Amino acid sequence: MKEAKLQEKQAAVADVVDKMKRAQCMVVLDYRGLTVEEVTSLRNQFREVGVEYKVIKNNMLKRAADELNIEGVDEYFKGPSAVAFGYEDPVAPAKVLCKFVKGVNKTEIKGGILDGKVMDAAGINSLSKLPSKEELIAKMLGSLNAPVTNFALALQAIPRGLACALNAVVGQKQQ
Repeated sequence: MKEAKLQEKQAAVADVVDKMKRAQCMVVLDYRGLTVEEVTSLRNQFREVGVEYKVIKNNMLKRAADELNIEGVDEYFKGPSAVAFGYEDPVAPAKVLCKFVKGVNKTEIKGGILDGKVMDAAGINSLSKLPSKEELIAKMLGSLNAPVTNFALALQAIPRGLACALNAVVGQKQQ
């Protein structure tokens, strides 16, 4: 019986290790004081942006961090802890949580991990102000597209200018 329980706990820690490895960003939240409706709303917001939200025991989080050699996160794994794992967009968990925490004003972000680097709540808040991956790609494509557009406009201007010049010459000859 004890061995089965131990294997169950080891499997749970292995699952957390897997989530931490796959996540580009992980944000830890103290969920005390939140109502069921608020947590449901938060889960829905996370689901919309592809973020996984789980309530995980602190001991499991600590063991997973130890297994991945991540230091300096033990202080974030005290008290009730919920974790948001961002697999695709590293900014998404921070954006959703910071907006949510500001709106409900009942809870706080403890800290998090971005690409293996530990961040405090202020770092997570700064991360939330960055544009998302899609916004950055759109800006970059816009920047790349601008010279091509300007070149095309310049090429259009050459025949237009030539036509205007020819019209002026024809007008002068007619007079």
